[in-house]
Amino acid sequence: MPGHSMDLIHSLCFILALRFCIGAEVSLWNVEIPMESRQDPVFRKTLFANTTIYMKFQGNTEECDKNLAFNVSWYLRSSVCYNEVFNTADNNALAMFGLDRMGKENWSGYYSQGYIFFDNCSSLFTPRVYYSEFIPYQPLSSPQNDESTPANRSTPQGWQEKPSIGAVAKAWLDSPYLFIVKVRPQPRDPPGVRQEEEDTKDSPGKYAFTMRVEMKGPYEYSSPADWPLMMFFMAMCIVYVLFALLWLVWSACYWRDLLRIQFWIGAVILLGMLEKAVFYSEYQSIRYRGEYIQGAVIFAELLSDLKRALARVLVLIVSLGYGIVNLSQTTRLLKIRRNVVKLSLYQHFTNTLIFSVLASIVFIIWTTKVFKLVDCQTGWRDLWVDDAFWRLLFSTILLVIMVLLRPSANSQRFSHSPLIDDDEDDDEAKEPMLNEAFEGMKMRGTKPETNGAQKLLSKEDEDLKWVEENIPTTVADVALPVMLDEEEEILKAKMERSKME
Repeated sequence: MPGHSMDLIHSLCFILALRFCIGAEVSLWNVEIPMESRQDPVFRKTLFANTTIYMKFQGNTEECDKNLAFNVSWYLRSSVCYNEVFNTADNNALAMFGLDRMGKENWSGYYSQGYIFFDNCSSLFTPRVYYSEFIPYQPLSSPQNDESTPANRSTPQGWQEKPSIGAVAKAWLDSPYLFIVKVRPQPRDPPGVRQEEEDTKDSPGKYAFTMRVEMKGPYEYSSPADWPLMMFFMAMCIVYVLFALLWLVWSACYWRDLLRIQFWIGAVILLGMLEKAVFYSEYQSIRYRGEYIQGAVIFAELLSDLKRALARVLVLIVSLGYGIVNLSQTTRLLKIRRNVVKLSLYQHFTNTLIFSVLASIVFIIWTTKVFKLVDCQTGWRDLWVDDAFWRLLFSTILLVIMVLLRPSANSQRFSHSPLIDDDEDDDEAKEPMLNEAFEGMKMRGTKPETNGAQKLLSKEDEDLKWVEENIPTTVADVALPVMLDEEEEILKAKMERSKME
């Protein structure tokens, strides 16, 4: 399919094929201790200020050596750079444990750390209040400070609120956080003696239990990175309900004249409404439960894939005009035939395609500059836009298609009327008969008459002049080159017949 308009269609289909990845942050983890990887667990999440972090341990005392004690230490670190928290490998993140300095100059953040000692397994599994008050947090110092001098000279900051059962730390501001926990078993010491954390992970006794980590804030388990996206899905769910009601009213008013493509549009609207509702319920589940529902996630992804597939087919159907190969060719034919209604439809849809492609290119450049080509990613609050933009762009294209191809009393003629007029079809049907009539005849070398050709040319000039005076130039006329079409072939055939006559 030649032509720049097909490039636009292919570009738009590529845009619609982009993967909309739902990566909501969970707030509840169940970690088996000891871990199979023999590595300490690392938790990453954006937190609201005053979010409380809880740790609980669950297990069977009979499966735990009674001669073992446990030293549980933790480290909480915030950073202004989103990539320092979420793009750092676990091995490198574990190396930050206990650090009071920033990773790079001009970065900033805070940290807090503490430890809890359990005399035995029974004490470990018993829920209780670990601290009389939350451990204060301190700012991270510059990495260029001399290690021989104290890193932080500021006064630690704390809270007046007292910790509840299982609470170990509290977030101090809206920021990405890194939370590391180390569990070290050790032989029980004489009463009153506690050992500091040891580097080795090997222990003489056996133990197996589950560590449960929860992060609960002002909006339950929701994070500041996911909260705007959840509100967006709620708004889009309402928008698609309005789309469905509007399409249902149109279809009910003109149900006798409905076309197959209008049923297709209705199916895309229905799937879009279901998709937004499922994703919104998924975020709600994370907000109140702290974790995914596996079956709902699989259903949401399958529904999203089906909707995207139908959407791409719908765009191709509308772009190709039910068999029309090229948008620029279609537009030129409609101009010559003075079909203002159809011409307006294709011009508006072509302008929509051009706008969508240009908006996509600009947005990709912006996201690359803001989120990728930076050393410190401080705009983490805007990450939700990277997902919301593509869904909003498709909804805009769908709305344009709904308006242009809405059910009406003239739907049948409006959508399926042929671009070639009936009289021209008759001329094409008569052309083989003329060729048969002139078979075996010898044409004389007389000077051909040019009156018929001049009349046709003058009629062509008159049509083009009418187009220039009555149809304004659109973005499509500038963006899409004018191509040879069927009208020129018909004109040549008529000129040949006039010569023969």
